[in-house]
Amino acid sequence: MSRRVQRVKYHLDPMKIKELPSVEIKSILRGADELIAHGGRSLLAKVLKGSCSKEVLNLHLNQSPVYGYYRGLSEDDVLARIDWVILNGYLRLEYDYRLPLLVYTEAGCDRLLETGQRPYDMSFLKDKSRDLVWFLLDKILTCGDPKYIPVLEDWKLVDYKKVKERIQQVISHLS
Repeated sequence: MSRRVQRVKYHLDPMKIKELPSVEIKSILRGADELIAHGGRSLLAKVLKGSCSKEVLNLHLNQSPVYGYYRGLSEDDVLARIDWVILNGYLRLEYDYRLPLLVYTEAGCDRLLETGQRPYDMSFLKDKSRDLVWFLLDKILTCGDPKYIPVLEDWKLVDYKKVKERIQQVISHLS
C-alpha cells in the first residue's frame, strides 16, 4: 500500500494591502526568478528581507539584485506583499511532491518581460522532465507571440542539445 503524502499547507494573507507599486511587483518577481520551481514564499521572503540564513547563503541567493530590498520591513510584511503578488496572479504556488513551490503565471511572465532584464535565468528548467519541457514549448508555440523569443534565446544557452533544437524550432516559428 502506498502512503499518503502530507502536503505542507499554506495560507495566503495580504493583510490590508490593496495595491502594490509596479516597482515592488517587479522586485518580487525578480527575487522569485532564482526560486521558480525550487523555492517557496518563505525563502523568497528571506531573500527580499536580506536574511543571512544558511539556506540563502548556500544557494547564493544573497547575490540576487533584490537581496535585502525589504530590509526595513518585518518578515510578516514581506510575506504579505508576496501573498498579494500571488493572489493577484503574478505568481502561483504548485506542489512538487509535498512542498508548494513558486511558479510564474502568464501575467508574471509578461511583467518580467517588461523589465527587459537579460539574461533571463532559465536554468531551473534544465533538469525538468522532458514531457514538461515539451509541454511548455508547445504552449509557447501555440500562443504564437514573439515576445517570448528573448526568454527562449536565453533558455537555449543553458539546456541540453535536444531541447536546444526544439527551442530553435519554436523561435523560428515565432519569428
